[in-house]
Amino acid sequence: SPMRERKMTDPLHSSTDLSEGKEKLRLKQEVGLISGVSLIAGTMIGSGIFMSPEWVLHHMGNPASSLLIWAACGLLAMFGALSYAELGTIIKESGGEYIYILRIFGSFPAFLFAYTSVILVRPAGLAAVCLSFAEYAIAPFYPGCSSPQVATKCTAAACILILTIINCLNVRLATSVMNIFTAAKLLALLVIVVGGLVLLAKGQTQSFQNGFQGTTAGIGAVGVAFYQGLWSYDGWNNLNYVTEELKKPEVTLPRALMIAIPLVTCLYLLVNVSYLAAMTPSELLSSGAVAVTWGDKVLGSWAWLISLSVALSTFGSSNGTFFSGGRVCYIAAREGHMPDILSMAHVRCLTPSPALLFTSAMSLIMIISGSFTSIVNFFSFMAWLFYGLTISGLLYLKIKKPELPRSYKVPIIIPIIVLMAAVYLVLAPIIDQPQVEILYIVLFIFSGIILYFPLVRFKYHPHFLQRVTLHLQLLLEVAPTTKDAN
Repeated sequence: SPMRERKMTDPLHSSTDLSEGKEKLRLKQEVGLISGVSLIAGTMIGSGIFMSPEWVLHHMGNPASSLLIWAACGLLAMFGALSYAELGTIIKESGGEYIYILRIFGSFPAFLFAYTSVILVRPAGLAAVCLSFAEYAIAPFYPGCSSPQVATKCTAAACILILTIINCLNVRLATSVMNIFTAAKLLALLVIVVGGLVLLAKGQTQSFQNGFQGTTAGIGAVGVAFYQGLWSYDGWNNLNYVTEELKKPEVTLPRALMIAIPLVTCLYLLVNVSYLAAMTPSELLSSGAVAVTWGDKVLGSWAWLISLSVALSTFGSSNGTFFSGGRVCYIAAREGHMPDILSMAHVRCLTPSPALLFTSAMSLIMIISGSFTSIVNFFSFMAWLFYGLTISGLLYLKIKKPELPRSYKVPIIIPIIVLMAAVYLVLAPIIDQPQVEILYIVLFIFSGIILYFPLVRFKYHPHFLQRVTLHLQLLLEVAPTTKDAN
């Protein structure tokens, strides 16, 4: 049937049993502490730190308060991650927010999350990263001026199509691309940090004099500044999507978070200080690609290195986003919340090609219709709505079910702070600057009700959907996979 009612396999970890003629899942606990730190830091360091600084500064009005926002975003990401660490040691299943909402609140809110995530949140995240890749990839061809929108969007679309081909063809190729590009992003950030420290040593501190002058006080502006900053920290929850694959998850999960997130926060603050040492606030605000402008000022004829490094970094990050994006889709399909076709694997490549093609198509639509900032604000609103729901689930478990076994406990004040921040981030922009787009987002989330009751609750599966699934199977050369009963 189109809605999956049986267990399925993650093809990324499949092996083929020739004697039985079917694929079996063998999820191995192979992710240790170093791999866990790399997964979190590698996903977090993407496009945000190269795109968001000018927008945080724009909404806050001055350098000092924008640096405070960056530090506060790092602290909030740390608190959120520690709260998720406790959830991960109570519910030891992969799937992140989806599986936590499903186990605590039940099927209906979990379906709304999966529906929203697969159709909007994941594709929006990928579209935003690919747009920032495009901005940096074509910046050297338009020196001294902003790149044309058409060129940026076409390059971003080409990036998504290349990623689709890589990820559909070979899992090992996709992971190799991710590892190579992670090195490029760390190199780019270290060059910017060292360059900034040299400038500060030479006395270029004019941007930090009267640092708080002209601070924005509106709650909506601060909320949107947080959206732009938190976009750069997105990925702090990625380890919870692979809980089943962690070695000693009760130890590895909290430790990896405590190493990776402070490390990324320090890097981000130093990079922002470096930008402000090289540029005046007005120069930073007028820059379409902050790191390229920094390179022009500091590295001179070697500035192209920054464009190249950042383009490689954002391409690697978009590959990571694309690679991990199918997990919610798989887990949701395993629980009967997603169409059967999205949980199938290519019969030869053993890649989740239908889910990847669907994500690719939705991301292309978002690139055509939106800009980087609008997509980030829209993504952040949706993400924090569900982060808040997940954190309220942890508070429910701490208060109502303290007897549940958990190897790691976070002080109750930390999830309370995260929940308050989530409520603020969802409500502040609505109260201060209501936009019709937010109404559309809320209507979209609740439009899932129309699908939930007939397809999931009452398991009504129209016959024509079964025929469509069969035709798609033949066209895409995909087949259902089964979970190893052992």
